[in-house]
Amino acid sequence: MTKTITFNELRRLKDALPDGSMHRIADELNTTVQTVRNYFGGSNYEFGKNVGLHIEPGPDGGIVVLDDPTIYERALEILKEKEA
Repeated sequence: MTKTITFNELRRLKDALPDGSMHRIADELNTTVQTVRNYFGGSNYEFGKNVGLHIEPGPDGGIVVLDDPTIYERALEILKEKEA
């Protein structure tokens, strides 16, 4: 199942996460921190994996298609915890 959002929405989500969230998501999903960073628009593939992030030019920073929304959904859960 894919998820389509704008690049700026993805960056706002990343910027809203509390400190340590990248490490927490990586630990919970048994992946590297750099892979999680790549998911949010990073591009260090020497230490992280390609995460199925496809960016196309468009409004609000462009359109992003996420092949697997697991990291996105986990980030949203962390934000809900932060707000509670």
